[in-house]
Amino acid sequence: MYRFELHGDGALRNRSVFLQFGPDEGKPDGMTVDSEGALWIALWGAARVSRYTAHGHLDRSVTLPASQITSCAFGGAALDRLFVTSAAEGISGEPMAGSLFEIDPHVTGVAPNLFAG
Repeated sequence: MYRFELHGDGALRNRSVFLQFGPDEGKPDGMTVDSEGALWIALWGAARVSRYTAHGHLDRSVTLPASQITSCAFGGAALDRLFVTSAAEGISGEPMAGSLFEIDPHVTGVAPNLFAG
């Protein structure tokens, strides 16, 4: 995964490596940011969602009962719940594949920016 500098004109510059994943760590899929600036990444094939600090350090992982984790988003009235989706494509023997999971991330999400037009 790469990171970029975001400039005032909206341009992205200075691409650099942010995270690298080994073959046994899953493939990054959907992601979201929390109120502390950390990045939560759904890891396809790894049965987990993981939180990385702004410096790219693995902070924590939550293992889930499905291997194909697809995305994550904060929700709830206080944005204190993390909803995690999974896929069932090509999976047998995983009764929870394709499920939606709700976890307590012990941190809150960021309110969405609404598009005005």
